[in-house]
Amino acid sequence: ALILVNNKISKISPLAFAPLKKLERLYLSKNNLKELPENMPKSLQEIRAHENEISKLRKAVFNGLNQVIVLGMSMRNLIRSNLMVLSFSGLPPSLTELHLDGNKISKIDADSLSGLTNLAKLGLSFNSISSVENGSLNNVPHLRELHLNNNELVRVPSGLGDHKYIQVVYLHNNKIASIGINDFCPLGYNTKKASYSGVSLFSNPVQYWEIQPSAFRCIHERSAVQIGNYK
Repeated sequence: ALILVNNKISKISPLAFAPLKKLERLYLSKNNLKELPENMPKSLQEIRAHENEISKLRKAVFNGLNQVIVLGMSMRNLIRSNLMVLSFSGLPPSLTELHLDGNKISKIDADSLSGLTNLAKLGLSFNSISSVENGSLNNVPHLRELHLNNNELVRVPSGLGDHKYIQVVYLHNNKIASIGINDFCPLGYNTKKASYSGVSLFSNPVQYWEIQPSAFRCIHERSAVQIGNYK
């Protein structure tokens, strides 16, 4: 691993990592980077660049990075339009974790997550997301954890009910005012491959007594659902 955390690095030469042909983990968090460096070692499996000043991602950054499974870029300036650039730039399909918490993302379009078929954990907390378009979650069929807490959502993202593997969904601290009977669970029984272990809905305006019990029919542990405490 190469750890360059908590410095004042603002730019990295495209040749900086040339000798590190077997590097697997690169940590660049808490610097002043405005973009990720080009020509990162193709052996990389984990890239963490939290708390920088990154506001754009160029296609060249991910060329040849076919072994990356974790990408973390939480906080600060990544805005919604750049999430689209990020998706169209071809994020490595090998990714299993993507962390974009605490940015300025306002919407997830249907193609935002296109190609990320191996993604298991998606962190989008503390953004300004008001909607997740229909079909968005179809692009991540193996997703197991979805963190959308502390956003501006007014409804549960569509597609969760049809998701076979998802186990953890954080939706607390949003503006969700109602829960539909098929928002979390599929129409048929025994079609989910994994049971929910955590669904957080507290600090939303939805009233728990207005939720039909059948809305959580595929959740076997009552303690897995957290509701209430809205002010």
